[in-house]
Amino acid sequence: MLAYVYLLLAVATRLTLLPHPWNFTPLTAALLYFGARGSRRQLWFPLALLIASDLVLDKYVYNYPFSWDLFLSWAFYAAVLVLGSLLSKNSKPLPIAGAALTGSVTFFLISNFGVWAAWHSYPPTWKGLAQCYVAAIPFFGRTLGSSIIFSAVLFGAYEYWRRAYLVEARSRYG
Repeated sequence: MLAYVYLLLAVATRLTLLPHPWNFTPLTAALLYFGARGSRRQLWFPLALLIASDLVLDKYVYNYPFSWDLFLSWAFYAAVLVLGSLLSKNSKPLPIAGAALTGSVTFFLISNFGVWAAWHSYPPTWKGLAQCYVAAIPFFGRTLGSSIIFSAVLFGAYEYWRRAYLVEARSRYG
């Protein structure tokens, strides 16, 4: 159940229903957590929810036309869910931090490649691609920071609750 709550909070920040600093959202952390703790049969749910939120944001908030680069974002969401599923058996701090770092770097590389290739905001050359990546560096710091911090909070809250519940159950039932 907690995986769904985290996912809904992440979507709420995307839709600006919850205030947050630019590019500082729990999206990657929520996907990692859902992959690790959510139902395997329900992995389609976060993907469908994020696809729907992308379509709503692009059409009604940003007024963007539908573009093929959305498929890159959707592939990223799916990849992070799979990466999170690898954490289901090893939810120790180092693998979680590594997954958060991997998710942030992957998002940076994929999303900015999509901006360069689909929107023609930069010249269609290697230099243009480099310019696109350099222009995105200020956003990367917040994305990376939020992925690591929120991953620590989401996974840590669960671990704290699990241990506190186990201690209480042991003391109650011996």
